[in-house]
Amino acid sequence: MLHINHKRIIPIALAALVLTSCKKNFLDRQPLDTLSTDNSLASTNELRLFVNQFYIGSFPAQPTGIGGAGIAFNDAGTDNMTFSAVNTRMNGALALSTAGTLSGYSTIRSINYFLENYQHATGDVNLINNYLGEAKFFRAITYFNMVRNYGDLVWVNKVLPADTLFMQVPRAPRTVIIDSVLADLDAAIALLPERASSATMRLHKDAALAYKSRIALFEATWQKYHKAKNDPFYTKDITDAAIKRYFEQARDAALQVINSNRWRVYTTGKPLEDYTNLFITLDLSSNSEVMLWRRYSVKDNIGHSISKYTSTAGADLGINQSLVDDYLTIDGRPFTGAEKDNAQIVYANELKPDTRDPRLAQTVALPGRPIRPGGVVPAYPPINQTGFNRSTTGYPLYKFLEYNDPRAVADDFNSQCPAIAVRYAEVLLNYAEAMAELGGNATQIADVLKPLRDRVGMPAVDFAREYNTDAAYPFKDLDPVLQAVRRERRIELAAEGFRLDDIMRWAVADLLIKGKRPVGALFTGSDMKANYPASYQPLLTGSAGDARRYLDPLRTVLPNGYGFVLNRDYLLPLQQRMLQLTGYKWVQNPNW
Repeated sequence: MLHINHKRIIPIALAALVLTSCKKNFLDRQPLDTLSTDNSLASTNELRLFVNQFYIGSFPAQPTGIGGAGIAFNDAGTDNMTFSAVNTRMNGALALSTAGTLSGYSTIRSINYFLENYQHATGDVNLINNYLGEAKFFRAITYFNMVRNYGDLVWVNKVLPADTLFMQVPRAPRTVIIDSVLADLDAAIALLPERASSATMRLHKDAALAYKSRIALFEATWQKYHKAKNDPFYTKDITDAAIKRYFEQARDAALQVINSNRWRVYTTGKPLEDYTNLFITLDLSSNSEVMLWRRYSVKDNIGHSISKYTSTAGADLGINQSLVDDYLTIDGRPFTGAEKDNAQIVYANELKPDTRDPRLAQTVALPGRPIRPGGVVPAYPPINQTGFNRSTTGYPLYKFLEYNDPRAVADDFNSQCPAIAVRYAEVLLNYAEAMAELGGNATQIADVLKPLRDRVGMPAVDFAREYNTDAAYPFKDLDPVLQAVRRERRIELAAEGFRLDDIMRWAVADLLIKGKRPVGALFTGSDMKANYPASYQPLLTGSAGDARRYLDPLRTVLPNGYGFVLNRDYLLPLQQRMLQLTGYKWVQNPNW
Protein backbone atom coordinates (compact mmCIF):
# COMPACT_ATOMS: atom_id res chain seq x y z
CA MET A 1 0.00 0.00 0.00
CA LEU A 2 1.35 3.41 -0.94
CA HIS A 3 1.97 5.85 1.85
CA ILE A 4 2.97 9.48 2.29
CA ASN A 5 6.39 10.46 3.50
CA HIS A 6 7.13 14.15 3.31
CA LYS A 7 10.84 13.66 3.97
CA ARG A 8 11.79 12.24 0.59
CA ILE A 9 10.66 11.76 -3.00
CA ILE A 10 7.94 9.15 -2.87
CA PRO A 11 5.59 7.36 -5.26
CA ILE A 12 2.47 9.03 -3.91
CA ALA A 13 -0.51 8.04 -6.00
CA LEU A 14 -2.57 10.80 -7.55
CA ALA A 15 -5.20 10.02 -10.14
CA ALA A 16 -7.09 12.26 -12.51
CA LEU A 17 -6.86 15.94 -11.78
CA VAL A 18 -7.58 16.93 -15.34
CA LEU A 19 -10.89 15.68 -16.71
CA THR A 20 -12.59 16.20 -20.03
CA SER A 21 -16.23 16.16 -21.01
CA CYS A 22 -15.93 12.57 -22.24
CA LYS A 23 -15.68 11.46 -18.59
CA LYS A 24 -12.29 9.85 -19.08
CA ASN A 25 -9.29 11.06 -17.19
CA PHE A 26 -5.73 10.94 -18.41
CA LEU A 27 -5.06 7.78 -16.42
CA ASP A 28 -7.48 5.95 -18.71
CA ARG A 29 -5.45 6.83 -21.80
CA GLN A 30 -2.18 5.78 -23.33
CA PRO A 31 0.66 8.18 -22.50
CA LEU A 32 0.93 11.24 -24.71
CA ASP A 33 3.69 10.11 -27.07
CA THR A 34 4.49 10.24 -30.75
CA LEU A 35 5.16 6.53 -31.15
CA SER A 36 2.95 4.11 -33.00
CA THR A 37 3.18 1.05 -30.76
CA ASP A 38 2.42 0.28 -27.14
CA ASN A 39 5.29 -0.42 -24.76
CA SER A 40 7.76 0.93 -27.27
CA LEU A 41 10.91 2.93 -26.40
CA ALA A 42 13.08 0.17 -27.80
CA SER A 43 15.73 2.40 -29.42
CA THR A 44 17.51 5.68 -28.81
CA ASN A 45 15.58 7.18 -31.72
CA GLU A 46 12.28 6.32 -30.02
CA LEU A 47 13.56 7.85 -26.79
CA ARG A 48 14.39 11.03 -28.69
CA LEU A 49 10.98 11.14 -30.38
CA PHE A 50 9.27 10.67 -27.05
CA VAL A 51 11.06 13.48 -25.19
CA ASN A 52 10.75 15.82 -28.18
CA GLN A 53 7.09 16.41 -27.32
CA PHE A 54 8.02 18.08 -24.04
CA TYR A 55 10.10 20.80 -25.69
CA ILE A 56 7.02 22.39 -27.21
CA GLY A 57 5.10 23.31 -24.08
CA SER A 58 7.87 23.49 -21.50
CA PHE A 59 9.64 26.65 -22.65
CA PRO A 60 8.23 30.12 -23.25
CA ALA A 61 7.18 31.15 -26.74
CA GLN A 62 6.66 34.53 -28.35
CA PRO A 63 3.11 35.92 -28.63
CA THR A 64 1.10 35.25 -31.74
CA GLY A 65 -1.57 37.91 -31.23
CA ILE A 66 -2.18 41.29 -29.66
CA GLY A 67 -2.96 41.06 -25.98
CA GLY A 68 -1.91 37.43 -25.88
CA ALA A 69 0.57 35.60 -23.73
CA GLY A 70 4.19 35.24 -24.75
CA ILE A 71 7.64 36.42 -23.74
CA ALA A 72 7.41 39.96 -25.12
CA PHE A 73 3.96 40.62 -23.63
CA ASN A 74 4.15 38.68 -20.36
CA ASP A 75 5.14 41.73 -18.29
CA ALA A 76 1.77 43.31 -19.12
CA GLY A 77 -0.30 43.84 -15.99
CA THR A 78 2.77 44.30 -13.81
CA ASP A 79 4.44 47.59 -12.97
CA ASN A 80 6.50 47.19 -16.16
CA MET A 81 3.93 47.24 -18.96
CA THR A 82 0.24 47.92 -19.64
CA PHE A 83 -2.33 46.75 -22.18
CA SER A 84 -5.61 48.64 -22.56
CA ALA A 85 -7.37 45.60 -21.09
CA VAL A 86 -7.09 45.22 -17.32
CA ASN A 87 -5.15 42.23 -16.04
CA THR A 88 -7.78 40.15 -14.26
CA ARG A 89 -5.49 38.54 -11.71
CA MET A 90 -3.77 41.79 -10.75
CA ASN A 91 -7.18 43.34 -10.31
CA GLY A 92 -8.38 40.61 -7.95
CA ALA A 93 -11.15 39.74 -10.39
CA LEU A 94 -10.50 36.07 -11.04
CA ALA A 95 -13.58 33.92 -10.47
CA LEU A 96 -13.50 30.59 -8.67
CA SER A 97 -15.83 29.23 -11.34
CA THR A 98 -13.15 29.78 -14.00
CA ALA A 99 -10.32 28.08 -12.12
CA GLY A 100 -7.96 26.23 -14.43
CA THR A 101 -6.87 22.62 -14.36
CA LEU A 102 -3.52 21.30 -13.27
CA SER A 103 -2.85 20.05 -16.77
CA GLY A 104 0.80 19.53 -15.89
CA TYR A 105 -0.14 16.22 -14.30
CA SER A 106 -0.94 14.86 -17.75
CA THR A 107 2.57 15.76 -18.88
CA ILE A 108 4.00 14.20 -15.73
CA ARG A 109 2.18 10.95 -16.39
CA SER A 110 3.79 10.71 -19.83
CA ILE A 111 7.21 11.50 -18.39
CA ASN A 112 6.75 8.87 -15.70
CA TYR A 113 5.86 6.37 -18.42
CA PHE A 114 9.17 7.18 -20.09
CA LEU A 115 11.09 6.84 -16.82
CA GLU A 116 9.56 3.40 -16.22
CA ASN A 117 10.34 2.14 -19.70
CA TYR A 118 13.44 3.89 -21.07
CA GLN A 119 15.67 1.00 -19.94
CA HIS A 120 14.13 -1.16 -22.67
CA ALA A 121 16.03 0.85 -25.27
CA THR A 122 19.22 -0.48 -26.80
CA GLY A 123 21.95 1.60 -28.34
CA ASP A 124 24.47 4.26 -27.32
CA VAL A 125 24.48 4.51 -23.52
CA ASN A 126 25.44 8.17 -23.71
CA LEU A 127 22.37 8.95 -25.78
CA ILE A 128 20.14 6.94 -23.45
CA ASN A 129 21.50 8.92 -20.49
CA ASN A 130 21.04 12.15 -22.41
CA TYR A 131 17.32 11.51 -23.00
CA LEU A 132 16.90 10.28 -19.43
CA GLY A 133 18.37 13.57 -18.24
CA GLU A 134 15.97 15.48 -20.46
CA ALA A 135 12.99 13.59 -19.04
CA LYS A 136 14.11 14.31 -15.46
CA PHE A 137 14.48 17.99 -16.38
CA PHE A 138 11.02 18.22 -17.93
CA ARG A 139 9.39 16.58 -14.93
CA ALA A 140 11.14 19.08 -12.68
CA ILE A 141 10.06 22.21 -14.49
CA THR A 142 6.52 20.91 -15.05
CA TYR A 143 6.14 20.53 -11.30
CA PHE A 144 7.76 23.91 -10.65
CA ASN A 145 5.37 25.67 -13.02
CA MET A 146 2.45 24.19 -11.08
CA VAL A 147 3.95 25.04 -7.67
CA ARG A 148 4.43 28.70 -8.52
CA ASN A 149 0.76 28.93 -9.52
CA TYR A 150 -0.92 26.60 -7.01
CA GLY A 151 1.47 26.03 -4.11
CA ASP A 152 1.24 22.66 -2.34
CA LEU A 153 0.90 19.60 -4.58
CA VAL A 154 1.30 15.84 -4.57
CA TRP A 155 4.51 14.38 -5.97
CA VAL A 156 3.80 11.55 -8.44
CA ASN A 157 6.78 9.62 -9.77
CA LYS A 158 5.13 6.57 -11.30
CA VAL A 159 2.35 5.78 -13.75
CA LEU A 160 -0.74 5.20 -11.65
CA PRO A 161 -3.66 2.84 -12.14
CA ALA A 162 -7.07 4.31 -12.94
CA ASP A 163 -8.41 3.88 -9.44
CA THR A 164 -10.06 6.90 -7.86
CA LEU A 165 -8.94 5.77 -4.40
CA PHE A 166 -5.36 6.59 -5.34
CA MET A 167 -6.15 10.27 -5.64
CA GLN A 168 -7.46 10.68 -2.12
CA VAL A 169 -4.33 11.91 -0.41
CA PRO A 170 -3.59 15.39 0.94
CA ARG A 171 -1.22 17.78 -0.72
CA ALA A 172 2.36 17.82 0.49
CA PRO A 173 3.93 21.15 1.48
CA ARG A 174 5.36 22.98 -1.51
CA THR A 175 8.85 22.55 -0.09
CA VAL A 176 8.55 18.78 -0.48
CA ILE A 177 7.74 19.28 -4.16
CA ILE A 178 10.53 21.81 -4.66
CA ASP A 179 13.04 19.49 -2.96
CA SER A 180 11.95 16.76 -5.37
CA VAL A 181 12.22 19.18 -8.29
CA LEU A 182 15.77 20.10 -7.28
CA ALA A 183 16.64 16.41 -6.92
CA ASP A 184 15.35 15.76 -10.45
CA LEU A 185 17.43 18.66 -11.71
CA ASP A 186 20.51 17.30 -9.96
CA ALA A 187 19.93 13.99 -11.73
CA ALA A 188 19.50 15.79 -15.05
CA ILE A 189 22.67 17.83 -14.50
CA ALA A 190 24.63 14.63 -13.91
CA LEU A 191 23.26 13.00 -17.07
CA LEU A 192 23.15 15.82 -19.61
CA PRO A 193 26.14 16.58 -21.84
CA GLU A 194 28.36 19.63 -21.55
CA ARG A 195 27.99 22.05 -24.44
CA ALA A 196 29.58 25.41 -25.15
CA SER A 197 26.85 26.59 -27.52
CA SER A 198 23.11 26.29 -28.01
CA ALA A 199 23.37 25.20 -31.63
CA THR A 200 21.43 21.97 -31.09
CA MET A 201 18.63 23.80 -29.23
CA ARG A 202 18.52 20.78 -26.90
CA LEU A 203 19.05 20.68 -23.18
CA HIS A 204 22.55 20.51 -21.76
CA LYS A 205 24.20 20.54 -18.34
CA ASP A 206 24.56 24.33 -18.01
CA ALA A 207 20.95 25.00 -19.04
CA ALA A 208 19.79 22.64 -16.30
CA LEU A 209 22.08 24.38 -13.81
CA ALA A 210 20.64 27.73 -14.86
CA TYR A 211 17.12 26.47 -14.22
CA LYS A 212 18.21 25.09 -10.87
CA SER A 213 19.50 28.52 -9.88
CA ARG A 214 16.23 30.10 -11.03
CA ILE A 215 14.01 27.66 -9.14
CA ALA A 216 16.03 27.57 -5.91
CA LEU A 217 16.14 31.38 -5.88
CA PHE A 218 12.39 31.55 -6.48
CA GLU A 219 11.62 29.28 -3.55
CA ALA A 220 14.15 30.87 -1.21
CA THR A 221 12.70 34.35 -1.73
CA TRP A 222 9.11 33.10 -1.74
CA GLN A 223 9.57 31.48 1.64
CA LYS A 224 11.64 34.32 3.12
CA TYR A 225 9.39 37.23 2.17
CA HIS A 226 6.01 35.58 2.63
CA LYS A 227 7.20 34.31 6.01
CA ALA A 228 8.27 37.84 6.94
CA LYS A 229 4.69 39.00 6.27
CA ASN A 230 3.21 35.99 8.08
CA ASP A 231 0.74 35.51 5.26
CA PRO A 232 -0.92 32.19 4.25
CA PHE A 233 1.52 31.34 1.46
CA TYR A 234 4.76 30.17 3.05
CA THR A 235 5.38 26.69 4.47
CA LYS A 236 4.54 27.07 8.14
CA ASP A 237 7.29 24.95 9.63
CA ILE A 238 10.09 26.14 7.37
CA THR A 239 13.23 27.25 9.18
CA ASP A 240 15.62 30.06 8.35
CA ALA A 241 18.28 27.38 7.85
CA ALA A 242 16.14 25.68 5.18
CA ILE A 243 15.61 29.00 3.40
CA LYS A 244 19.35 29.62 3.51
CA ARG A 245 19.96 26.24 1.89
CA TYR A 246 17.76 27.24 -1.04
CA PHE A 247 19.77 30.45 -1.46
CA GLU A 248 22.97 28.42 -1.32
CA GLN A 249 21.70 26.03 -3.99
CA ALA A 250 20.81 28.99 -6.23
CA ARG A 251 24.24 30.52 -5.68
CA ASP A 252 26.16 27.30 -6.21
CA ALA A 253 24.30 26.28 -9.38
CA ALA A 254 24.87 29.70 -10.93
CA LEU A 255 28.51 29.69 -9.86
CA GLN A 256 29.07 26.33 -11.50
CA VAL A 257 27.92 27.82 -14.81
CA ILE A 258 30.08 30.91 -14.30
CA ASN A 259 33.16 28.86 -13.45
CA SER A 260 32.70 26.63 -16.50
CA ASN A 261 33.85 29.56 -18.68
CA ARG A 262 31.66 28.24 -21.47
CA TRP A 263 29.40 31.31 -21.63
CA ARG A 264 29.79 35.07 -21.66
CA VAL A 265 27.65 38.17 -22.11
CA TYR A 266 27.22 38.88 -25.82
CA THR A 267 28.92 42.03 -27.04
CA THR A 268 30.58 43.29 -30.21
CA GLY A 269 31.68 46.56 -28.66
CA LYS A 270 28.64 48.50 -29.88
CA PRO A 271 26.89 49.69 -26.71
CA LEU A 272 23.99 51.33 -28.59
CA GLU A 273 23.19 48.23 -30.64
CA ASP A 274 24.29 44.98 -29.00
CA TYR A 275 21.42 44.71 -26.51
CA THR A 276 18.88 45.32 -29.28
CA ASN A 277 20.51 42.87 -31.65
CA LEU A 278 20.61 40.07 -29.09
CA PHE A 279 16.82 39.77 -29.29
CA ILE A 280 16.32 40.08 -33.05
CA THR A 281 19.14 37.83 -34.27
CA LEU A 282 17.29 34.98 -35.93
CA ASP A 283 20.00 32.35 -35.51
CA LEU A 284 21.53 32.25 -32.03
CA SER A 285 23.44 29.02 -32.54
CA SER A 286 26.82 30.66 -32.02
CA ASN A 287 25.73 33.35 -29.55
CA SER A 288 27.92 33.22 -26.45
CA GLU A 289 25.12 34.29 -24.08
CA VAL A 290 22.06 32.35 -25.19
CA MET A 291 22.02 28.96 -23.47
CA LEU A 292 18.66 27.64 -24.68
CA TRP A 293 16.28 29.06 -27.27
CA ARG A 294 13.57 28.33 -29.80
CA ARG A 295 13.95 29.09 -33.50
CA TYR A 296 11.14 30.48 -35.66
CA SER A 297 11.01 30.02 -39.43
CA VAL A 298 8.39 31.61 -41.66
CA LYS A 299 9.32 29.31 -44.53
CA ASP A 300 8.35 26.40 -42.30
CA ASN A 301 5.12 28.17 -41.25
CA ILE A 302 6.42 28.70 -37.71
CA GLY A 303 6.23 32.39 -36.87
CA HIS A 304 4.75 34.82 -34.39
CA SER A 305 3.43 38.37 -34.57
CA ILE A 306 5.38 40.76 -32.33
CA SER A 307 6.79 42.97 -35.05
CA LYS A 308 3.51 43.52 -36.87
CA TYR A 309 2.10 45.19 -33.79
CA THR A 310 5.12 46.96 -32.33
CA SER A 311 6.13 48.38 -35.74
CA THR A 312 3.23 50.82 -35.36
CA ALA A 313 4.83 52.17 -32.14
CA GLY A 314 1.58 51.03 -30.57
CA ALA A 315 0.55 47.38 -30.15
CA ASP A 316 -2.17 48.47 -27.69
CA LEU A 317 0.45 48.37 -24.94
CA GLY A 318 3.11 50.53 -23.43
CA ILE A 319 6.02 50.53 -21.00
CA ASN A 320 5.10 52.11 -17.67
CA GLN A 321 6.67 55.23 -16.21
CA SER A 322 7.70 53.13 -13.20
CA LEU A 323 10.05 51.05 -15.35
CA VAL A 324 11.36 54.05 -17.29
CA ASP A 325 12.17 55.80 -14.02
CA ASP A 326 14.19 52.86 -12.74
CA TYR A 327 16.91 53.14 -15.39
CA LEU A 328 19.94 54.95 -13.98
CA THR A 329 21.56 57.99 -15.53
CA ILE A 330 24.42 57.38 -17.92
CA ASP A 331 26.86 58.03 -15.06
CA GLY A 332 25.09 55.56 -12.77
CA ARG A 333 22.83 57.65 -10.50
CA PRO A 334 19.09 57.35 -9.72
CA PHE A 335 17.04 59.47 -12.12
CA THR A 336 14.99 61.57 -9.70
CA GLY A 337 13.99 65.08 -8.66
CA ALA A 338 14.55 68.15 -10.80
CA GLU A 339 16.75 66.23 -13.24
CA LYS A 340 13.85 63.95 -14.08
CA ASP A 341 11.27 66.76 -14.13
CA ASN A 342 13.33 68.89 -16.52
CA ALA A 343 14.06 66.00 -18.88
CA GLN A 344 10.35 65.20 -19.21
CA ILE A 345 9.45 68.68 -20.47
CA VAL A 346 10.51 67.61 -23.98
CA TYR A 347 9.14 64.19 -24.90
CA ALA A 348 11.78 61.43 -25.13
CA ASN A 349 14.63 63.48 -23.71
CA GLU A 350 14.53 61.17 -20.70
CA LEU A 351 15.04 58.16 -22.99
CA LYS A 352 18.21 59.27 -24.76
CA PRO A 353 21.27 57.04 -24.37
CA ASP A 354 23.58 59.98 -23.73
CA THR A 355 21.44 60.74 -20.66
CA ARG A 356 20.30 57.35 -19.40
CA ASP A 357 21.36 53.70 -19.31
CA PRO A 358 21.41 52.81 -23.05
CA ARG A 359 19.27 49.74 -22.40
CA LEU A 360 16.33 52.14 -21.99
CA ALA A 361 16.50 53.39 -25.60
CA GLN A 362 16.86 49.78 -26.74
CA THR A 363 13.73 48.70 -24.83
CA VAL A 364 11.45 51.73 -25.36
CA ALA A 365 11.01 53.15 -28.87
CA LEU A 366 13.13 56.29 -29.14
CA PRO A 367 11.88 58.69 -31.82
CA GLY A 368 13.99 58.53 -34.96
CA ARG A 369 15.07 54.91 -34.57
CA PRO A 370 14.20 52.52 -37.45
CA ILE A 371 10.83 50.88 -37.01
CA ARG A 372 10.28 49.26 -40.42
CA PRO A 373 12.06 49.36 -43.77
CA GLY A 374 11.94 53.00 -44.85
CA GLY A 375 10.34 54.19 -41.61
CA VAL A 376 11.36 55.48 -38.19
CA VAL A 377 9.75 55.78 -34.79
CA PRO A 378 7.54 58.89 -34.90
CA ALA A 379 8.43 62.02 -32.94
CA TYR A 380 5.41 61.50 -30.70
CA PRO A 381 3.75 58.18 -29.83
CA PRO A 382 0.35 57.17 -31.26
CA ILE A 383 -1.56 57.55 -27.99
CA ASN A 384 -4.57 58.95 -29.90
CA GLN A 385 -4.96 55.94 -32.18
CA THR A 386 -7.16 52.87 -31.74
CA GLY A 387 -6.67 49.11 -31.71
CA PHE A 388 -3.16 47.78 -32.12
CA ASN A 389 -1.99 51.15 -33.49
CA ARG A 390 -2.36 52.71 -30.05
CA SER A 391 0.34 53.17 -27.43
CA THR A 392 -1.25 53.01 -23.98
CA THR A 393 1.44 54.84 -22.04
CA GLY A 394 3.39 56.84 -24.61
CA TYR A 395 6.39 54.57 -24.19
CA PRO A 396 6.19 52.02 -27.05
CA LEU A 397 7.98 48.69 -26.77
CA TYR A 398 11.05 48.46 -29.04
CA LYS A 399 12.70 45.32 -27.77
CA PHE A 400 12.13 42.34 -30.15
CA LEU A 401 11.15 44.59 -33.09
CA GLU A 402 12.50 43.21 -36.40
CA TYR A 403 12.68 46.62 -38.03
CA ASN A 404 14.75 45.43 -41.03
CA ASP A 405 12.38 42.66 -42.13
CA PRO A 406 9.49 43.84 -44.35
CA ARG A 407 7.68 40.53 -43.88
CA ALA A 408 7.80 40.69 -40.09
CA VAL A 409 6.17 44.12 -39.89
CA ALA A 410 3.59 43.38 -42.60
CA ASP A 411 1.39 40.63 -41.21
CA ASP A 412 0.65 38.12 -38.46
CA PHE A 413 2.88 35.06 -38.02
CA ASN A 414 5.76 36.57 -39.98
CA SER A 415 7.97 37.52 -37.04
CA GLN A 416 10.98 35.29 -36.45
CA CYS A 417 12.89 36.79 -33.53
CA PRO A 418 13.71 33.82 -31.30
CA ALA A 419 12.21 32.81 -27.98
CA ILE A 420 15.09 32.77 -25.50
CA ALA A 421 14.47 30.35 -22.65
CA VAL A 422 17.60 31.10 -20.64
CA ARG A 423 20.60 33.34 -21.16
CA TYR A 424 23.82 33.79 -19.27
CA ALA A 425 22.78 37.27 -18.10
CA GLU A 426 20.09 35.70 -15.95
CA VAL A 427 22.63 33.32 -14.41
CA LEU A 428 24.73 36.32 -13.36
CA LEU A 429 21.66 38.03 -11.92
CA ASN A 430 20.60 34.89 -10.04
CA TYR A 431 24.07 34.58 -8.55
CA ALA A 432 24.17 38.25 -7.56
CA GLU A 433 20.76 38.08 -5.86
CA ALA A 434 21.52 34.87 -3.99
CA MET A 435 24.83 36.33 -2.84
CA ALA A 436 23.15 39.55 -1.72
CA GLU A 437 20.53 37.61 0.24
CA LEU A 438 23.29 35.57 1.89
CA GLY A 439 25.21 38.69 2.88
CA GLY A 440 27.98 38.04 0.37
CA ASN A 441 30.88 40.27 -0.52
CA ALA A 442 29.62 43.47 -2.17
CA THR A 443 32.68 43.83 -4.41
CA GLN A 444 32.22 40.30 -5.71
CA ILE A 445 28.55 41.00 -6.45
CA ALA A 446 29.44 44.18 -8.33
CA ASP A 447 32.08 42.30 -10.32
CA VAL A 448 29.67 39.60 -11.46
CA LEU A 449 27.26 42.27 -12.78
CA LYS A 450 29.99 44.25 -14.54
CA PRO A 451 29.66 42.46 -17.92
CA LEU A 452 26.02 43.57 -18.14
CA ARG A 453 27.07 47.18 -17.58
CA ASP A 454 30.07 46.92 -19.91
CA ARG A 455 27.92 45.75 -22.81
CA VAL A 456 26.02 49.06 -22.85
CA GLY A 457 28.83 51.38 -21.74
CA MET A 458 27.53 51.92 -18.23
CA PRO A 459 29.84 52.37 -15.22
CA ALA A 460 30.36 49.45 -12.89
CA VAL A 461 27.92 48.99 -10.02
CA ASP A 462 28.51 51.39 -7.11
CA PHE A 463 26.02 50.54 -4.38
CA ALA A 464 26.37 53.85 -2.54
CA ARG A 465 26.07 56.01 -5.68
CA GLU A 466 23.06 54.06 -6.96
CA TYR A 467 21.11 53.91 -3.71
CA ASN A 468 17.68 55.40 -4.34
CA THR A 469 16.21 56.95 -1.18
CA ASP A 470 13.51 58.96 -2.95
CA ALA A 471 10.35 58.94 -0.83
CA ALA A 472 8.28 57.53 -3.71
CA TYR A 473 10.66 54.68 -4.54
CA PRO A 474 9.06 51.40 -3.43
CA PHE A 475 12.37 49.74 -2.46
CA LYS A 476 13.86 52.78 -0.72
CA ASP A 477 14.16 50.85 2.57
CA LEU A 478 15.99 47.86 1.11
CA ASP A 479 19.65 47.23 1.81
CA PRO A 480 21.64 49.15 -0.87
CA VAL A 481 23.18 45.98 -2.32
CA LEU A 482 19.88 44.15 -2.61
CA GLN A 483 18.15 47.25 -4.01
CA ALA A 484 20.78 47.57 -6.74
CA VAL A 485 20.60 43.87 -7.61
CA ARG A 486 16.81 43.97 -7.91
CA ARG A 487 16.97 47.06 -10.12
CA GLU A 488 19.64 45.52 -12.36
CA ARG A 489 17.44 42.45 -12.76
CA ARG A 490 14.44 44.56 -13.69
CA ILE A 491 16.37 46.55 -16.28
CA GLU A 492 18.28 43.71 -17.89
CA LEU A 493 15.26 41.37 -18.10
CA ALA A 494 12.58 43.96 -18.91
CA ALA A 495 9.80 42.63 -21.16
CA GLU A 496 11.13 39.07 -20.96
CA GLY A 497 8.37 37.75 -18.71
CA PHE A 498 10.19 37.66 -15.35
CA ARG A 499 8.52 40.56 -13.56
CA LEU A 500 5.33 38.80 -12.38
CA ASP A 501 7.33 35.97 -10.79
CA ASP A 502 9.59 38.53 -9.11
CA ILE A 503 6.64 40.41 -7.65
CA MET A 504 5.12 37.20 -6.37
CA ARG A 505 8.29 35.73 -4.86
CA TRP A 506 9.31 38.98 -3.19
CA ALA A 507 5.75 39.34 -1.79
CA VAL A 508 5.61 42.97 -2.94
CA ALA A 509 2.16 43.22 -4.54
CA ASP A 510 1.30 45.58 -1.69
CA LEU A 511 4.07 47.95 -2.81
CA LEU A 512 3.80 47.58 -6.59
CA ILE A 513 0.26 46.46 -7.51
CA LYS A 514 -2.44 46.84 -4.84
CA GLY A 515 -4.20 50.21 -5.19
CA LYS A 516 -1.81 51.29 -7.97
CA ARG A 517 -2.55 52.34 -11.53
CA PRO A 518 0.01 52.26 -14.33
CA VAL A 519 1.16 55.72 -15.35
CA GLY A 520 2.71 56.75 -18.66
CA ALA A 521 4.58 59.72 -20.09
CA LEU A 522 4.17 63.32 -18.99
CA PHE A 523 1.45 64.97 -21.13
CA THR A 524 0.37 68.22 -19.55
CA GLY A 525 3.57 70.08 -18.71
CA SER A 526 5.49 68.66 -21.68
CA ASP A 527 5.57 69.41 -25.39
CA MET A 528 3.43 66.34 -26.04
CA LYS A 529 0.16 68.16 -25.49
CA ALA A 530 0.79 70.69 -28.27
CA ASN A 531 1.41 67.94 -30.80
CA TYR A 532 -2.05 66.34 -30.69
CA PRO A 533 -5.40 67.79 -31.82
CA ALA A 534 -6.89 70.20 -29.31
CA SER A 535 -9.97 67.99 -29.17
CA TYR A 536 -7.93 65.02 -27.95
CA GLN A 537 -8.36 64.57 -24.21
CA PRO A 538 -6.51 61.51 -22.91
CA LEU A 539 -6.99 60.12 -19.42
CA LEU A 540 -4.52 61.87 -17.15
CA THR A 541 -3.42 61.84 -13.53
CA GLY A 542 -4.47 64.60 -11.17
CA SER A 543 -7.02 67.29 -11.91
CA ALA A 544 -7.62 69.95 -14.53
CA GLY A 545 -5.34 72.87 -13.80
CA ASP A 546 -2.49 70.76 -12.44
CA ALA A 547 0.83 71.81 -13.97
CA ARG A 548 2.07 68.24 -14.50
CA ARG A 549 -0.28 65.45 -15.56
CA TYR A 550 0.81 62.01 -16.76
CA LEU A 551 -0.99 59.59 -19.07
CA ASP A 552 -3.26 57.44 -16.89
CA PRO A 553 -4.70 54.88 -19.34
CA LEU A 554 -6.72 52.81 -16.85
CA ARG A 555 -8.05 55.66 -14.74
CA THR A 556 -11.68 55.07 -15.68
CA VAL A 557 -11.70 51.29 -15.25
CA LEU A 558 -9.44 51.24 -12.17
CA PRO A 559 -10.51 54.32 -10.21
CA ASN A 560 -9.06 52.83 -7.02
CA GLY A 561 -6.11 51.09 -8.64
CA TYR A 562 -5.61 47.35 -9.01
CA GLY A 563 -7.74 45.32 -6.62
CA PHE A 564 -5.21 42.55 -5.97
CA VAL A 565 -6.34 40.65 -2.86
CA LEU A 566 -3.21 40.32 -0.74
CA ASN A 567 -4.32 37.30 1.30
CA ARG A 568 -5.57 35.38 -1.78
CA ASP A 569 -4.15 36.30 -5.18
CA TYR A 570 -0.56 35.16 -4.73
CA LEU A 571 -1.89 31.69 -5.64
CA LEU A 572 -4.51 30.62 -8.15
CA PRO A 573 -7.66 28.74 -7.13
CA LEU A 574 -8.25 25.02 -7.56
CA GLN A 575 -11.22 23.67 -9.46
CA GLN A 576 -14.05 22.50 -7.24
CA ARG A 577 -14.19 19.25 -9.18
CA MET A 578 -10.57 18.62 -8.29
CA LEU A 579 -11.39 18.92 -4.61
CA GLN A 580 -14.24 16.44 -5.05
CA LEU A 581 -12.03 13.95 -6.88
CA THR A 582 -9.55 13.95 -4.01
CA GLY A 583 -12.28 13.23 -1.49
CA TYR A 584 -11.67 16.75 -0.17
CA LYS A 585 -8.24 15.66 1.03
CA TRP A 586 -7.16 18.63 -1.06
CA VAL A 587 -8.43 21.90 0.38
CA GLN A 588 -8.91 25.11 -1.54
CA ASN A 589 -6.09 27.63 -1.67
CA PRO A 590 -6.25 30.39 0.97
CA ASN A 591 -9.30 32.66 0.91
CA TRP A 592 -10.76 31.39 -2.37
